Amino acid sequence: MSAEHESAINAAIREGRWDVVYDEARGWSEQSGCGPLPFFALNVVCMLRGDFAEAWQVYPRAYGEEADVELIQKWMDRLREQYPEEPNFLLFEGVFHTQSGRLEEAVATYERVVALAPQSSYPHFFLAQIYQVKNRSDQVVKAYREAIKRDPSYVAARLKLGVAYQEQGQLEMAIPQYREALKLRPDDSFGHTNLACALAEQGKLEPAIEEYKKVLQINPNDAEVHFALGGLYENKGRLDLAKRQYEEALRVEPNFAPAATAIGWFLYEKGQDDFAMDYFSRALKANPNDAQATFGVGRIYEEKRKPELAVQHYQRALSLEKDPDRKMRIINFMDKLLG
Repeated sequence: MSAEHESAINAAIREGRWDVVYDEARGWSEQSGCGPLPFFALNVVCMLRGDFAEAWQVYPRAYGEEADVELIQKWMDRLREQYPEEPNFLLFEGVFHTQSGRLEEAVATYERVVALAPQSSYPHFFLAQIYQVKNRSDQVVKAYREAIKRDPSYVAARLKLGVAYQEQGQLEMAIPQYREALKLRPDDSFGHTNLACALAEQGKLEPAIEEYKKVLQINPNDAEVHFALGGLYENKGRLDLAKRQYEEALRVEPNFAPAATAIGWFLYEKGQDDFAMDYFSRALKANPNDAQATFGVGRIYEEKRKPELAVQHYQRALSLEKDPDRKMRIINFMDKLLG
């Protein structure tokens, strides 16, 4: 049965029928003792599609043991022996090299695909990801642009190009890529999330809020999006709406420390120290290195006239905090307390 599945997948790969590859691999993966090969095939197709969440779900089943890597290598060897110049098989081999840490071999393999199939967008897409690992930001952008040049409807490449621009601070270049991707795939939550983030960075809070709302229509149980939306509401002074979103984040993910910390500060500002302490403690249970929750506990101890405990928490918060403005705020409270 394994040989039949492998043969069917090989035929579909050669023809570039990726949906068939996925379906065959999915069926094979559901059989007892199937081994790593179907999971590797699923991983590659998910990478091609840009479905990175599923790609990483199946990844451990492909590379769980050293013996699994050897089995995939033997599959690649069989393909290379039968079809040494077939670009789609070389794509598979390139992914295998990449995920095995052989990046230079992967680059050479993808460049061979470019030579054999100059109109294919996929080798450029995968090359961009290698350049990202190597911190070659200009080459990342160029490779994603090459992928889109060959296939303007390649949503995953547009989203990744947007991320590359955003990481370089080029928001005016990132936002059009997200918008184009969303025209092609309106229900892509990743696209809406990144567009919301980019708009917020530009100071366009209302459009950003609308994008986060769209994400929650697609997936109401995304704690990070609830938290991000709460942060935008808080920046606009809409505190009740902000607190509601933080509460939703905790409902979805009870150990989501940033939301517990945010609620703790809301309660502290209202003078509800005991309730605030409960939320700060909840945040620190989930993340003992939460600087702002630690600082909040210090503030409550100071309010309760326990200066030694307050200073201990201020000092720890200061050591944990990365943001310069927040560090200065902690220092100011320490100076005031210590005289």
